[in-house]
Amino acid sequence: MDISQTRSTARGRTPVEPQRLTDVKRLRRIRDRIDREYAKPLDVVALARGANLPAGLLGRAFRATYGQSPYAYLTARRMDRATLLLRGDLGVDAVCSAVGCATPGIFVTRFAELVGMTPEAFRGLAADGIEGMPACVAQRVARAVRNQEAPAPGRPLA
Repeated sequence: MDISQTRSTARGRTPVEPQRLTDVKRLRRIRDRIDREYAKPLDVVALARGANLPAGLLGRAFRATYGQSPYAYLTARRMDRATLLLRGDLGVDAVCSAVGCATPGIFVTRFAELVGMTPEAFRGLAADGIEGMPACVAQRVARAVRNQEAPAPGRPLA
């Protein structure tokens, strides 16, 4: 029996839960909170306070686990939801408010960075190409990606 994985208690030996597993559970709760409350004003300090972690540690641990910062994950989640709402009959300002962005200018800029086109252009694409697709397929096709992953607009070769 490996003693390093157990600890003595008054009732006997119980397995010790590794700190990494505890951290992953804590990070998963933070990610779930972002998924639930993406439309509310969230920031890294508030998320860290809710998890009893320093903000710097939260940012580093979240990036190490999920490959992006908590703010980047929140922004991508908001833009994913915006792509779904833009297929409906809501205007850009209404979608901006519904997903929790502070101003339409910030929303349009972030949307263009992540999706690769403006919300108006996306709405035109959604009306043309995504209209008949099931929602689960359409969400995959129009999923928000990080800045470097968005396809560059085609340039004429003149």
